[in-house]
Amino acid sequence: MNGSRIVATGHYQPAKVLTNDDLAAMVDTSDEWIAKRVGIRTRHMAGPEEGVTELAGHAAAKALAGSGLDASDIDLVLVATCTQTERAPNIASRVAAKLGVPDAAVMDLGVSCSGFTHALAMADHTIKAGAATHALVVGADKMTAVTDWTDRTTCVLTGDGAGAAVLSAAAEPEIGPVVWGSAPELGSAVRIGGTPTRFAQDGQTVYRWATTRLPDIARRACERGGVKPEELAAVVLHQANLRIIEPIAQKLGAVNAIVARDVVESGNTSAASVPLALSKLLERGEVRRGAPMLLFGFGGNLSYAGMIVRCP
Repeated sequence: MNGSRIVATGHYQPAKVLTNDDLAAMVDTSDEWIAKRVGIRTRHMAGPEEGVTELAGHAAAKALAGSGLDASDIDLVLVATCTQTERAPNIASRVAAKLGVPDAAVMDLGVSCSGFTHALAMADHTIKAGAATHALVVGADKMTAVTDWTDRTTCVLTGDGAGAAVLSAAAEPEIGPVVWGSAPELGSAVRIGGTPTRFAQDGQTVYRWATTRLPDIARRACERGGVKPEELAAVVLHQANLRIIEPIAQKLGAVNAIVARDVVESGNTSAASVPLALSKLLERGEVRRGAPMLLFGFGGNLSYAGMIVRCP
C-alpha cells in the first residue's frame, strides 16, 4: 500500500446549547458584541457527567459505524485532546475499551487546537510504514471545563465536542504530505493551567500570528499536496473565530472552495474543531467524492499542521 484514505467520519456535540444571550446574563457582553468580534452565535456545553472520554467515544462510534469495519479491525487509536483530567489510562485506551477494540496501539496527542491534524498525519505515516492498516483518529475537548466564566474575552469562545475519522490503507494515497511546525517562542500566548485549571490567551498575539504567518503555510500544504488553492473544493480550518478563518481563506486564494464556518454554531472546540466541521460538511454532502480539501489545524503552542485530503 502506498498511503491511506479517510473512509468515514463522525461527530458529536452535547445537547445543551449556550447562546450569546445566555452569556450576556453572566458577564458584561452582548450578542451583538460577540457576533461582531468572533462570529460565534452558540456553543454546546457538556454536563458534569460527560467528560472527554464520552465525547470522543460517541464521535468514534459514529465514524466506526460508517466505515463498515469491525472494532477488531482497528489497530491504532489516536485521540487529540488538551482537556483530559486523568493521565492514565489515557483517553485513547478508554475509547478503545468503549468500542470493543481489542489489541490496538492507543495514544493521546496534546497539541491543542492543531491536535487532530497532527494525529491524522501520524496515522497516515503509521499506515504508510506498514505498522497499521486501519486507524481511528479522534479530536475531542471539553473546553467549558477549563473556562473562566468571569472573563468575557475568553468565555465567549469555548465549546465542547468531538469529531473522528477512520483511516484505511489505500493503493493510491488520498492524504497528502503534512506541513507542520510551530512558533515555540510564542507558545505561551495560549495557556491551559493553574489551580483551578483555566484557559487563557493573548488574543492579539494569536490573531497576528494566524493572519500573517498561516496563509503562506496553508499555501505550502496545497503545493505539497499537488493542488492549487483555486482547485480546492473545501477549506476546513481550525474554528478559532471568523476574524481569523475568513482572512486566512481569502489570502490563500481558495476562491472556489466551501469554507467551513462551524464556529458560528459550535464555538472554539480546540482539537475537536477540524474533525467536527469536516464531519458535518461531509454529512451534508456538500463536497463530491475525490475532491481536494485542505484540513489545517493551528493554535495552542502556536503550532500548525495541514494537508490536502481527498473527500471520502
